[in-house]
Amino acid sequence: MADLTFAQIDYLAGQRLDRLATAEVEGKPHVVPTTFRHNAEHNAIDVGGIRVAQTKKYRDVQANPSAAIVIDDLESVDPWRPRMLEIRGRAEAIAEGGESFGGGFGAAFIRIHIEKVNAFGID
Repeated sequence: MADLTFAQIDYLAGQRLDRLATAEVEGKPHVVPTTFRHNAEHNAIDVGGIRVAQTKKYRDVQANPSAAIVIDDLESVDPWRPRMLEIRGRAEAIAEGGESFGGGFGAAFIRIHIEKVNAFGID
């Protein structure tokens, strides 16, 4: 298990989209943009969408619980200052409750329990 720093939590609060990477049982990768929120109570990232339960990413997580997300942006282009946060962990497909998180979330969602964090340009 890994913990996020205060700077990383602050960075997440200012971002809206991530790229979620999942894999089938056979290991074939799948990457898609999604919405997310930091869940401090569970030391996790909750990943949402409107109809998540009908998606490949949801089925992938049900079959293979390894997942990763990347949140990135450019703080500045002159000078060039990219920022990036990669979070890896054990994912679970949760069928209900996501709508309570607000915009961009339907009932079903994916929770990634944070196990490893890589950051660049944030701390």
